[in-house]
Amino acid sequence: MSSQATAPLTALMSDGPEIVPVLITGVDDKEPAFIPSYEHEGDAGADLRSAIDFDIKPFERVLVPTGICLAIPDGFVILVHPRSGLGWKKGITLPNAPGTIDSGYRGEIKVPLVNLDPTHTWHFSQGDRIAQMVIQRYWRGSFAQVSALPDSQRSQGGFGSTGVQN
Repeated sequence: MSSQATAPLTALMSDGPEIVPVLITGVDDKEPAFIPSYEHEGDAGADLRSAIDFDIKPFERVLVPTGICLAIPDGFVILVHPRSGLGWKKGITLPNAPGTIDSGYRGEIKVPLVNLDPTHTWHFSQGDRIAQMVIQRYWRGSFAQVSALPDSQRSQGGFGSTGVQN
């Protein structure tokens, strides 16, 4: 076993996450009812909460307002992810996961939810955690048209074709 494999986890980790300034206001510059928050130290996702009470029927989609507007620095993006507990316990997820909030967007953050449970209608109350947001740095591509792409060991099959025997 290598010495790196036996090294304490803390020796392999950085000094913690980069802190990114996020400006927040409520809709129409009012006080936000619920500011996104991290439930536990070390969480990557900050919880987003519903600004309303609502029900979601089997296979129904609902666009849920959060009552907040955000501004993040250029070079960052907010990705909105489903909450794993809602997905596993209730079948509630995001139909477009992850949702993308660009640094230039200033409108209200709304979360599209879908109920994949075939029989249960679920009720949510104002303040319930409905999704989580992760802030990430991103890179932009510089697209260059070429006559052919470089060779690769991968096939063109895609969608799980690597190593699959028909």
